[in-house]
Amino acid sequence: MPEKLHPNIEKVAAVLREHDVPGEIVIFAEATPTAATAAAQLGCEVGAIANSLIFDADGEPLLVLTSGAHRVDTDLIARTAGVAKVRRADPAFVRAATGQVIGGVAPIGHPAPVRTLVDTWLGKHEVVWAAAGHPHTVFPTSFEELVRITGGVPVEVE
Repeated sequence: MPEKLHPNIEKVAAVLREHDVPGEIVIFAEATPTAATAAAQLGCEVGAIANSLIFDADGEPLLVLTSGAHRVDTDLIARTAGVAKVRRADPAFVRAATGQVIGGVAPIGHPAPVRTLVDTWLGKHEVVWAAAGHPHTVFPTSFEELVRITGGVPVEVE
């Protein structure tokens, strides 16, 4: 890794160390803003990419870590989360909740804890790749580790 990292990447790396996550952050030369582009760069199935999607759940941020092979059923997520309405958050809402930009939102390293749901489908993959706070970065983990480090709740998302 380069000597000087973006502050968001440094935050994510610090949280990974705090939680004894052994995987190293991978930095790509080009942005990987979608599951498909990240999977192509890594040479893995798109389903092994953990998309970090921030939703507005009755005005509160809700992070859904979903397999890159899935679409989130917002009605199902609203019922699961016990809220009236869940909708995709706009870029300003995402940045306010996470301190990160869409396309690079990590499951960790946010200014404050964000309620998190983790797609059970990710458990089908031995290695899961998640963004590391910047559109050029990912880190390897596992479903179990994602649940542990985020305090997330395993759920079906579609």
